[in-house]
Amino acid sequence: MTAAESVTVRVHAKVNVQLAVGAARPDGFHDLASVFLAVSLHDEVTATPSDGLTVTCEGRDADKVPLDRTNLAARAAELLAARHGIVPDVHLHIAKDIPVAGGMAGGSADGAGALLACDALWGLDSSREELLEICAELGSDVPFSLIGGAALGTGRGENLTELPVGGGFHWVFAVADGGLSTPVVFGEFDRLTEGVEVPEPAASKVLLDALRTGDTTALAAALANDLQAAALSLRPSLAETLTAGTEAGALAALVSGSGPTTAFLVKDAESAETVAAALIASGTCRTARVATSPAPGATVL
Repeated sequence: MTAAESVTVRVHAKVNVQLAVGAARPDGFHDLASVFLAVSLHDEVTATPSDGLTVTCEGRDADKVPLDRTNLAARAAELLAARHGIVPDVHLHIAKDIPVAGGMAGGSADGAGALLACDALWGLDSSREELLEICAELGSDVPFSLIGGAALGTGRGENLTELPVGGGFHWVFAVADGGLSTPVVFGEFDRLTEGVEVPEPAASKVLLDALRTGDTTALAAALANDLQAAALSLRPSLAETLTAGTEAGALAALVSGSGPTTAFLVKDAESAETVAAALIASGTCRTARVATSPAPGATVL
């Protein structure tokens, strides 16, 4: 490839329609049964040849995105280059629209996007399996950001089984002020469950059937997040947001992943606009975003 070329990849946010969490393992991680569903909110990552590795960001909450080597996009470029014995001379530009530190895997999505963009830019033609291996090194949510659609994640969430989805679903996401640290939320989960026997995490057959058939009502009844109590313990005000959304007509509400974004499943596009407007008017969140699912995995534009 010539130095003038660049590659842009679109990557989508996720919601955990189920997040079952096991007890802490000796290594400090938790076994999970995480049912991921990609949603239409997305970032775009552009890779361009450069002298050295640099990261820039524009868009919603861009000022909250780290631009150093802690950014998963930068780490993805480094890991891919190291595997192939090349220098990661690339500029990564992130056009940000996924909420930052909101439990929607925005950073993970950027990591997956940078990985695919650099692979194409450098003409490496890596296999899907190799890319997924690197994704798993980057973090538990990164492999799903690469494949999209719907999937059951086990282990730390990185072992994926793709799931069929029989229809579309409509969502509203209420974005809170500030973020919640995922490790801190898991630590609070451990505190709240101390002395309690935590069952082995397992996916709900009812929920998987609802996804497979595209049954919004059944999916609403089956939504579950074992981290929700921990997130609410750390951020009690989220309970008011959940109440505001359900009172406005949402079929179901839950904390998205480790939070603090809250997710509301609604019956159709019109309901989504109504619930989003009510959430904003309630003053219980910074903003509310409408989205649909499922959405594709990382895609070169």
